[in-house]
Amino acid sequence: MKRKTKVLSVLIAGSVSLSVASVGAIYAASQPGQPLDAPALVKQGQQVFRYDTFGDEIKWTDQLRMHEVIRTQVSPITALAVGLKLDIEALPDSVQQGIVDGTIDLGDPAVTVALLKLNAVVGLKGTVENVDGVDTLTRVGTTCALCHSTVDDSFAPGIGHRRDGWPNLDLNPGAIIALSPALSDAQKAQANSWGAGKYDPRWNVDGLSNPVVIPPAYGLAGVNSVVFTGDGPNLSYWNRYVAVTQMGGEGVFSDPRVGTHLDPATPGLSSDWRPGMVVANGTDDKVSGLLAALQAYQLSLPAPRPPAASIDIAQAQRGKTVFKTAGCASCHSGAHFTDANKRLHPPSASVATDTLYVTRSATGMYRTTPLRGLWQHAPYFHDGSAATLADVVDTYNTKQKLQLTARQKGELVEYLKTL
Repeated sequence: MKRKTKVLSVLIAGSVSLSVASVGAIYAASQPGQPLDAPALVKQGQQVFRYDTFGDEIKWTDQLRMHEVIRTQVSPITALAVGLKLDIEALPDSVQQGIVDGTIDLGDPAVTVALLKLNAVVGLKGTVENVDGVDTLTRVGTTCALCHSTVDDSFAPGIGHRRDGWPNLDLNPGAIIALSPALSDAQKAQANSWGAGKYDPRWNVDGLSNPVVIPPAYGLAGVNSVVFTGDGPNLSYWNRYVAVTQMGGEGVFSDPRVGTHLDPATPGLSSDWRPGMVVANGTDDKVSGLLAALQAYQLSLPAPRPPAASIDIAQAQRGKTVFKTAGCASCHSGAHFTDANKRLHPPSASVATDTLYVTRSATGMYRTTPLRGLWQHAPYFHDGSAATLADVVDTYNTKQKLQLTARQKGELVEYLKTL
């Protein structure tokens, strides 16, 4: 079957075609064919997570022309300022020394090109070629690690060893996208409004702007509903959605549920939008064959344990009792502290400030957020409306009328930090 489909995107113009045997066959190919802990599959998945663009250069280079921006305007200082990270293990000793002693000019975009040539910029993959005797960035794409990996800052702020699965909450995706010369002023203003640590994974599908906090990609083994709204049925579903519709990789995505909760008359809705339309990019499928390995690697990433010195153990033990008596465990249940594998919740169940995002999802519902590694990824709720765990507890205490004392709230916070 050949299908020619106009991409639902305010970022990518024009028509593309993708030949596939069937959407169903491609979805079947995304399911893991080996045990998820198979070492070879996990190792392959790490490479995919860190370095594979799924061919999304067709978006970031051919359409958004980000290679032009990077090679002329984005110095390492600028890159670090918008939350990009550098992998210290990709930097030769001579480069590390040059950064320390100042002989390498971090204000020069040519240095960014050199770092891309070394594969040192986390989440960006560049093709650097010699043009008239000068190393020139000719193509650039993004990988999963752009948003879902950070570094430990062991060398300097923004430079260190990779922490895959940790959300890059310093990253300002909107500010990066807004550098594109292919966008209108209105589109740039919209993207710039999101702020650090937030991204709207539907804005180029429905034309709205409603960013959510970048979630962690660790601690997901055993959790089927991996995103805020429980879109699924599994992690490979969401990986396909992001790879095709957000990263712009070559492949196909189709889900009749996406957009079905929207009124076609919604202001700002793309004129191309139709419930159940297929989004297809490129002329090849560079996504499906990598989904099993990618999922295996992501499911191998454990949630990080909190620094022991950061916990008041006595308070945390009392907080565990508060967690149960206050009713938190009725939804945050089981080993992952979520009931997401059994049920989703209506929008009214959320205590977050935002009420629009859920209506734009495939489910129209919220899943209960797993709490493993909770200490690490503030701010909280899908909209980031709670800056700290204390804010989370205060919000629930007020909206659910829990009547917790100040002491109980403090104890509950200490317990949440241990998860």
